[in-house]
Amino acid sequence: MSINIYPLQFDPILKERIWGGEKLKTVLNKSITSKITGESWELSTVEGDVSIIANGDLKGKLLTEVIDEAPNEILGTEVHERFGKEFPLLFKYLDAREDLSVQVHPNDALAKKRHNSFGKTEMWYIMQADEGSEIIVGFKKDSNSKEFLEKLKSKTLLSILDSVEVKEGDVFFLETGTVHAIGAGLLVAEIQQTSDITYRIYDFDRVDAQGNTRELHVDLALEAINYKELDTRKEYLEDENQSDTIVNCPYFTTNFIPLTDTITISKTGNSFTVYMCIDGAFEIEYNMNLYQYQKGDTVLIPAAMDYYVISGKASILEIYIS
Repeated sequence: MSINIYPLQFDPILKERIWGGEKLKTVLNKSITSKITGESWELSTVEGDVSIIANGDLKGKLLTEVIDEAPNEILGTEVHERFGKEFPLLFKYLDAREDLSVQVHPNDALAKKRHNSFGKTEMWYIMQADEGSEIIVGFKKDSNSKEFLEKLKSKTLLSILDSVEVKEGDVFFLETGTVHAIGAGLLVAEIQQTSDITYRIYDFDRVDAQGNTRELHVDLALEAINYKELDTRKEYLEDENQSDTIVNCPYFTTNFIPLTDTITISKTGNSFTVYMCIDGAFEIEYNMNLYQYQKGDTVLIPAAMDYYVISGKASILEIYIS
């Protein structure tokens, strides 16, 4: 079945979280009404949270519907061959007014066995950081399940975890098994495998408005954790009007484009591409039409869009599967 191909935008799926705030509105212009909105799911096919197209001829359709009608045109020939009609990535913006819980995600094998799901390899791009904001990424030095449980029981777990102060533009790549937490005061762009499987390990003994603590998943986490010391920070170039590689892993490639002029994009049709506008504004010219984007926007370029022009002044994350 043939469909009209053009850059696709989606209605954000907004999530209230105990740790959320208002930066998704004040910084990224999302239409939130709550003071504890923690996440904007920009592009998702997670069951129960499937993105709805917000523009053009396909407006109002579910992303899954359109993929079902035209998998090669949307996903790309190689992505379709590898994943079938499943969209393999999930894109979010997160606003942490308070610390997120300390958590870990299982790898593909464990997630498949336990949840019939993908694992959750992910990366964070720090869009904005209040002074002194930190993240937790892995252990200060190699550990083991025995030490981990002892520290957790004595409420001194944070003493063996690696806390890192961060600033705007920092990037962290978190393979499955990495114990982690986004700290208070951070606005983050997150790219991850399509999975909502999280094992919460420690939640700072917080309670909700009803006085209830959130569920922990320590037993599930023990087998999932990588207890080795890890290097998660990614260094990258910032060459103007170029796709500068940040992360290249089996699940996704993410490039950074410091756009100051015009660049012409030519694609093979093997994979879709997603652009997240981290700062500034840009436009895409395709088939004699102009599509405009600003900070906080996310756009899916179907794989069949093999030639288009991008122009403007913006910082852009470019994501595809290679």
